[in-house]
This record gives sequence, structure tokens and C-alpha cells, in this order.
Amino acid sequence: MKLPEKTSIHSIAIRCPNWIGDAVMATPVFHQVKQLFPQAFVTAIAHEPIAQLLDGVEGIDEFLVFSRTTRRKRKEEARVSKELKTRAIDLGILLTNSLSSAWMFWKGHVKWRVGTGDHIRRFLLNIPVKTESNEQHDVLSYREILRPFGSVHEHPHLELKVRDEEQQKMKEMLARLGRSEDERLVIINPGAAYGSAKCWPQEYFRAVAEALSQKKGVVCVFVGDHASEPMIDEIVRNLPKNVINLAGATSLRDLMAVISLGDCILSNDSGPMHIAAAFKRPLLAIFGSTNPKRTGPWECGKVLYKHVACSPCYLRECPIDFRCMRRITPEQVLDAIEEILA
Repeated sequence: MKLPEKTSIHSIAIRCPNWIGDAVMATPVFHQVKQLFPQAFVTAIAHEPIAQLLDGVEGIDEFLVFSRTTRRKRKEEARVSKELKTRAIDLGILLTNSLSSAWMFWKGHVKWRVGTGDHIRRFLLNIPVKTESNEQHDVLSYREILRPFGSVHEHPHLELKVRDEEQQKMKEMLARLGRSEDERLVIINPGAAYGSAKCWPQEYFRAVAEALSQKKGVVCVFVGDHASEPMIDEIVRNLPKNVINLAGATSLRDLMAVISLGDCILSNDSGPMHIAAAFKRPLLAIFGSTNPKRTGPWECGKVLYKHVACSPCYLRECPIDFRCMRRITPEQVLDAIEEILA
């Protein structure tokens, strides 16, 4: 396959992943693109939450933001394709595996289209790429999409940015809720967007929070989106005031800021876990239905994972007894948190 000369690439569009965790794991791609094509103008195509997440990441010159709501999806995809056509994009990089994203680039007359080409969409790509292994980390799989253009020998590093004023805002919010500056923050994320099979049992999270609430100089902060509010409300019900509930009370940028302040982050395999990894925060990740070899915290953190026969299953809900998660006890988690805080 004859590839374009690198010097002929002046405009690049990168279709970002749709999930927060995937988008965080893909951040090394932006740095690599700038190394391979230093003269190119890079447009990141993302829906609103992902654009907020990646705001400030080096290597992105602008965002082209669209809506993924079911009602508007087709109109929005057509709008983006039309916008790409007017910009005459030289190279389109797909960090998604969907047929619709490849169709968007094809309809947008993107000259060179590169992405994983294991499915029917390979016919919409003129540079299909096959990743090396299903067992390697997703950070490495994203980086391999650029393999046809040469290698960047640097070890990939996740990158997210929060501003000083965003951190200060969260410090002030926590202070209003009773946290003093010298108390250590244990950030707890008990949810996961993919499904309940990723989530350690609610009663286990409560047991951990109850034990930590008895420790002097420690404040627990529960985080989550609006969908997780009822679950977290139940977990923290009647717990002491040093257990703070921020579920549904923060924007994505607020969430990033509070995670960046954490002395220990306890999380399921989820977007907030990867955010904590990007900020190199002390991290304890609980895995059950998914494979930490592929989506574990990159370059940092401790993973608790029981190698039961049915894991990883990648199911949204456990059809049996949830043994992969229930065999990780609150005592084991508390011991790990104690080690981190020490």
C-alpha cells in the first residue's frame, strides 16, 4: 500500500472515542500525531463530554463538537461530514470501531482514512490497521493505529489538564462541606457506566466508608453522575459528616479537579479510574468482569482482581453469583487503602 508523504499532510481530523475511559487511554495519540506531522492542524471530533474532558490536551488545535443523542444523531453526523468536506481534510484517524464513524469520514471526503479494519468498515478505509493482540493494553492498541506512518519510540503517557482555578473551586466546595485543608481525601467512585457487572457491591462500599469515617484526619468523598445518585445516596445514608456525597453535584471538569486532589482514589473499572491514572493519583482499582491487562490503570495504581474461571466475561450484568467481585472483601480493600495512605 502506498502511503501519503508526511509533508503532504496539512490537516488532520481525529474521531475521539465515545467513552470517557477510552478517551483518556487514547490521549497519547495526540502527542504522537504532532510528532509525526508537526506541520499539521489537528481537529478533534468529539461529543460534548469528551471535548470537555480533553480541553487543554496538547496536540489538539481545535474541537469539532457534535451531539450523540438518539434524536439528533443522524443529523449531527451529516453536519460533521459536511463540515469535513468544506475543510478538505488530508488525514482522518479513527479511534472508534464503529461503521458510522468511518462512514462520516468517507462522506466527508477525507482523503486518507486510517483505523482498525477488522469489520465490514474496512471498505471505507484506505489504510486499515489490525492491532497486534487482544491481550495488550488499550493504550498500546490506540497507538498502533498510527503504525503505518512510523513509530514514536517514547513510552506513551496519559495526559489530562485541569486549571488552578478549577482545583481551587473544588477545594472551596469541600471546605464548605466540612473538610479542612490538612485532612486526606479518599475519593470513592462506586459506579460504572457500562453496567452493574463492573461494580463492586454497594454494601461493600458502605462498609469501607463506614470504617474510614472512624479514622481521624480522613475524609471520604463519593463521586458519580446523576444516574448513580440513588445508589450513592443509599450507600452514604446516615454515615458521619466526614463522608461527603458529591454524586450528581459536579460537572465533568469538577470531577476531574476533585480527583486530581485525591490522596487515594477507590474505583471500579470506569472513566474516573482512568482520570485518576492520568493525574498519577494513588489509586486502588477493583476489577471483575473486565480484564485489567487491557483496561487497567496505566502506569500507576494497585489492582484487586480475583482470577475466577468466568472472568473476564465483559457482560453488563452477572448471570450467576457475582463471585469475581464478592471474593474481594471490604477488609482487603481497607488494607490496601491503609497502605496507600501510609
